[in-house]
Amino acid sequence: MTTKTRSTTALVPPVEETRYEEELARGLAAADEEAFAAIYRRWGSLVHTMATRSLGDTHEADDVTQQVFIGAWRGRSGFRPDRGALGAWLVGITRRKIIDALAARTRRLSLVDSAAHGAAPAATTAAAPDDVLDRVLLVEALSRLPRAQREVLCLAFFEDLTQAQIAERTGVPLGTVKSHARRGLHRLRMVIEQDHV
Repeated sequence: MTTKTRSTTALVPPVEETRYEEELARGLAAADEEAFAAIYRRWGSLVHTMATRSLGDTHEADDVTQQVFIGAWRGRSGFRPDRGALGAWLVGITRRKIIDALAARTRRLSLVDSAAHGAAPAATTAAAPDDVLDRVLLVEALSRLPRAQREVLCLAFFEDLTQAQIAERTGVPLGTVKSHARRGLHRLRMVIEQDHV
């Protein structure tokens, strides 16, 4: 009786696997949509898993996954097979998109926290696209608050007024302004967190 032993420590992927990846890379470079769909099927779950583990949020991971593959499609001319495998290139894009998502989350929470403590957010030298997007998202979230709370927070956010100045301008007692601000900030935080959960 003879037994054949098979090596289980193969470090090099099978030839067929390498050829398939090279085919997909050529398809991507040629803007072949079928090749791109195969790339998504092959690496989409890996990208999503990485994003979910890093962000702890499946909805944000969905967004990051979409951004990764949009970025890969748009930046396909930047892929260089001689610098590494297609999967490694996608993992690199994924890491950058995760970092961007974490930075955006930090900016959103910082904006809410600075508003909660009556401080203006740190000013930047030029309005970056992310700052504009954050402002649009904030305005949209504010629009969902009751009128009195929205008015107090808008005066604080956009006119940089203190609670005492808001009370003076609106004629509303200072204690009521403080209550509107506190409740409004609490609701605003809930709205923003619900949108990103």
